[in-house]
Amino acid sequence: MKGFSLIELLVVIAVVMVILTVAIPGIMKSRLNAAETIVIREVQTIAQAQTQYLSQFGRYAATLAELGPAPGVADSPAAAGLIPAKLASGEKDGYLFTLTSTPGGYVVNAIPKTFGRTGRRTFYLDQNGVVHENWGSQPATDASPEAMLNSNRLMHGRLALQLAPTNQTAA
Repeated sequence: MKGFSLIELLVVIAVVMVILTVAIPGIMKSRLNAAETIVIREVQTIAQAQTQYLSQFGRYAATLAELGPAPGVADSPAAAGLIPAKLASGEKDGYLFTLTSTPGGYVVNAIPKTFGRTGRRTFYLDQNGVVHENWGSQPATDASPEAMLNSNRLMHGRLALQLAPTNQTAA
């Protein structure tokens, strides 16, 4: 008799299920890390666009639409064409972006559209150019800790491992 028995097939299915159970959370975490890194870059893109907008028009933009493009129209204070249309719409990469005018400049907030699913952190940036993060559903503020890109966290972790003293004993 050639082929696999029912027991052998069930064992293979069980092994595959165990592997998937272990792998899926790691894959999801990696996907969220990548998405959040992109969002930090988008917030920094808005900050760069604000600097350019200030130099061109003598003030900060009050809305994301002012930083975005206007189809078929020359750049103007109402649509400077400094950020992509998708970002100017206020929704990109599973996050909702807002730009608010303040007396001294501006504030950018990025919050996940569905907390826990599209992102685990909220982000804040103002005219000082420092991105802040909050590991919760409450919006980040200027009092929140400074955000680091996940690649920077990894690099700092490796550096800490390299600098950590080792317990070597002489024989």
